[in-house]
Amino acid sequence: MKPSAMGMVAFTTFLLVLVTIMVSMDFPFNWVFYLTVFGQAMIVFMVYKVLTDSYTTSRTFEDFYEDNPIGRQD
Repeated sequence: MKPSAMGMVAFTTFLLVLVTIMVSMDFPFNWVFYLTVFGQAMIVFMVYKVLTDSYTTSRTFEDFYEDNPIGRQD
């Protein structure tokens, strides 16, 4: 099963919030450092996954915002 792009976004966000919590709780430097380096690699991978995802939509820029379309109605 291949991970979805939004799953990668959620995992990367959780990972970097975890780094913030670890820093505030005075975890050892090497743990925080390696998790930060891993988090930066995950950001690059996450951006790649989001940009190459096969997501399609019928919306265009004329539809304005997703929650309040002012263009055509589907």
